Amino acid sequence: MTKNPYQPVNGEIVDIIDESPTIKTFVVVPEEDFKFETGQFVELTLPGEGEAPFTPSSSPADSEKMEITIMEAGRVTALLHRCSKGQKVGIRGPFGSGYPIDDFVGKQIYIVGGGVGLAPIRSLFLTLVDRIKDFKSVVCRFGAKTPDDFIYKNTLFGPWQKIKGVDIKLTVDEATPAKAGASWDGNVGVVTTILAPGDVNIKNAVAVVCGPPIMMKFATLKLLEFGFPAENIYLSMEKNMSCGIGKCGHCMLGKYYVCKDGPVFTYEQIKGYPNIWD
Repeated sequence: MTKNPYQPVNGEIVDIIDESPTIKTFVVVPEEDFKFETGQFVELTLPGEGEAPFTPSSSPADSEKMEITIMEAGRVTALLHRCSKGQKVGIRGPFGSGYPIDDFVGKQIYIVGGGVGLAPIRSLFLTLVDRIKDFKSVVCRFGAKTPDDFIYKNTLFGPWQKIKGVDIKLTVDEATPAKAGASWDGNVGVVTTILAPGDVNIKNAVAVVCGPPIMMKFATLKLLEFGFPAENIYLSMEKNMSCGIGKCGHCMLGKYYVCKDGPVFTYEQIKGYPNIWD
């Protein structure tokens, strides 16, 4: 029998992690096996209230639980932020296409991210680290509005920096004092200020960009300026994804349905369409 794409798998929120003033990570345990590929998304259902699309932030290799990082930005996300451990939820999907990891083998992976865009990047990063010997290196350039707005602080500021084959640099738009009292002595400026053509060997590298649309736009332009071919720049395009199966048309991007054909696209695929950063 074909699986009903509209029927969620039941699950339970077993932990909630405060990441920043507006972002929380929800640890969800599905009642059934639920597999996804890094870069794919799911519809998270709050029974009786509605659902919203999110890209899991955990590794696909973790089959016992799924982590979903959510910014409070609308009605459903606000209701999720008020939930407690033990809340029953539904998970529908997975939908779309993820990152073609096998095509990245033997190359340098240049990841540019910002804000809550680090959520799908975390899933990708964990997947790459699991196979770190398959790649030349993983080079990450991440930005946030302030030091407090970085998510995954416990790993981003410590353990991830020490992984062999990984190069991470961080920047903030404003070096306001962190609430925890820690000072910021890193770069101050938007994420494009820490991008440099010498970060990777462009002839043997792919780039991944994920974050707010304005950040993605200018990061992509900077990568093109460096000489990255459009077909080697991978973008995680988040649109108004509702049905998840290309029926409702809310997420159309040119000839594509983001929910079905994406959310991961190369810049080459979508560069000719207007308003792709809206």
